Amino acid sequence: MLDPKTLEEFGAKMSALFANSPAKDIEKNAKAMMGGLFAKLDLVTREEFDVQAQVLARTREKLQALEARVDALEKARSGQ
Repeated sequence: MLDPKTLEEFGAKMSALFANSPAKDIEKNAKAMMGGLFAKLDLVTREEFDVQAQVLARTREKLQALEARVDALEKARSGQ
């Protein structure tokens, strides 16, 4: 088995090597280009999506409560 400490050292060396290589510049440029493309597509962030999902869940709960209330009122009215 490989020693976890050896793997960490290897990972650190590879990260340092990668940080000093042209690949890092390519990665930065690609991220900037993709960010610009995504901005044009009018996408939402995961955080915004999660907030809207929570709002929708609360709205569904309120709707179900209102539907139950209307059903109860209709039953009470038809029972008179």
